[in-house]
Amino acid sequence: MSKPKSVWEEFFADKRSGGHRSSSEEFISREAREKLFHLDGGKTLLDFGCGAGELLVYYALEYERLVGTDFSASMLDEAGKRIRKRKSENIALILADDKTVWEKLDSSFDRITAAGVIQYLTDEEVDTFIYNSSRYLNKGGKIVLFDLLDPRLYPLWKIGFFSRDFGYWKIFHKIGFEVLTVISASLKNRPKDILGYSHKPCIIESIANKHGFKMEYVQSMYYEYKYHAIIS
Repeated sequence: MSKPKSVWEEFFADKRSGGHRSSSEEFISREAREKLFHLDGGKTLLDFGCGAGELLVYYALEYERLVGTDFSASMLDEAGKRIRKRKSENIALILADDKTVWEKLDSSFDRITAAGVIQYLTDEEVDTFIYNSSRYLNKGGKIVLFDLLDPRLYPLWKIGFFSRDFGYWKIFHKIGFEVLTVISASLKNRPKDILGYSHKPCIIESIANKHGFKMEYVQSMYYEYKYHAIIS
């Protein structure tokens, strides 16, 4: 008997793009360069929640062996197309979520990363994810969590505070729209926020410390309401 799908699995069941700020290759390549800077070396990499593989194919230029995982078959289908187009023969793909991925791995990694994914996990699930990651991390390796929603900045972004045409009337309009969105989502039994949960940096750091790691907080270069957690 198959387990019931989570609300996020249902939401992403037919999605085919990773939700980057821009889908242009120029933007994706710049974003990948930023992330490669923070990944800072290693030869093997696990990209958890790789989505359509937009960043994964750029990582493949710098790593000898990579595994990309996602719980969305449609996303992995797109990732496979992108990998074949780029002839990235050093990438393997696995259909799995944060609970099932570990039993499908047959090796450990120098880097374990997740970009724009941790927001779909609760604090408790993040705790478990970091613990499981530590078991598959090579000596001297890093867990690098990219683009976590910062609870101090995300609400400001949602009401348009960082927009170029910021104004009080637009703020009231945005607030009204957000209220209607939440009500509509509740009536349809859908996620109230499609971007998931925000996580306080201090909570992520305390989880990292609990499992014997230190954490460095870095502001995202391309998403003003997000941050990176570099755990080593």
